[in-house]
Amino acid sequence: MPRAIWSGSISFGLLNVPVKLYSAVSKKSVSFRELRESDGSRIRHKRVAEADGEEVDYGDIVKGYEVAPEQYVVITRDELDEIDPKKTRAIEIQDFVDLDEIDPIYFDHPYYLGPDKGAEKAYALLVNAMEDAHRVAIARFVLRNRESLAALRPMSGVLTMATMRFADEVVSTDELAEVAGEAEKPQKRELEMAKALIDSLSSGFDPEQYRDEYREELLALIERKAKGESVVETTSEAPQPTKAPDLMAALEESLAAVKGEDLAQGADGDGAAPTESAAKPKPKAKASKSKSSAKSQSKSKSGSSRSRSKAKASK
Repeated sequence: MPRAIWSGSISFGLLNVPVKLYSAVSKKSVSFRELRESDGSRIRHKRVAEADGEEVDYGDIVKGYEVAPEQYVVITRDELDEIDPKKTRAIEIQDFVDLDEIDPIYFDHPYYLGPDKGAEKAYALLVNAMEDAHRVAIARFVLRNRESLAALRPMSGVLTMATMRFADEVVSTDELAEVAGEAEKPQKRELEMAKALIDSLSSGFDPEQYRDEYREELLALIERKAKGESVVETTSEAPQPTKAPDLMAALEESLAAVKGEDLAQGADGDGAAPTESAAKPKPKAKASKSKSSAKSQSKSKSGSSRSRSKAKASK
């Protein structure tokens, strides 16, 4: 059973639905400790006062906002809570909108909302009503002394909530346009080839087929070193950007790699020619997972593959 990290109510008109907030993601990143190289002793960091270098207990630390160089206004926990106590315990629904109207760049962190004890009926009512309306609720709430926008939507009978960024937190694409400058308009043939490559790599989204390969390799390296195996480090060159004269060649090679993979998958047996049924064009509704190796090959040929150091155990 996941542990709730916040509790409050969803404010919806005159209705208040008590809920609990749960994280919807579990990070799998590999964590390292800082050690002294000579003997592996653990490094400890202490909180010290800049004025005299003395260590400060956590309970003696307060929050301050710098209003001028080395001048701070101290804000206490009680003062933070008094700004608007209601907001710290309420998810206030402001509007209902279509999900397609929200650009994904505004989404931040995902959560689940579950009913608090005794609120199961009201919670189910809200979930069912939102499912029937096909709408997403836009709300405001405060978490960890920060007010956030949030998008609430039903999923498999449960309410999900994604915190959102405010409009002034999102960098305008106009700023990037100034940095990039004016790009040369692509030729018609180049555009057609690029679209064909996109079509050939298109498929339905299946999150299970994507893995954190870097994490897997890192854990394998750690396991080998823990067993006492010697490790030889190798480096790979960073991918070079595809220059304008090479665009067509790179696109053609990428398309050929994908088509070659499709033919190989359609062959009967090892290297046998495809049968009549296998040679027929397949519908474009969903691409097979077997295209993954072709995708990787085409990305590598177009210079967009991720470069990283790999470690191999020596025999």
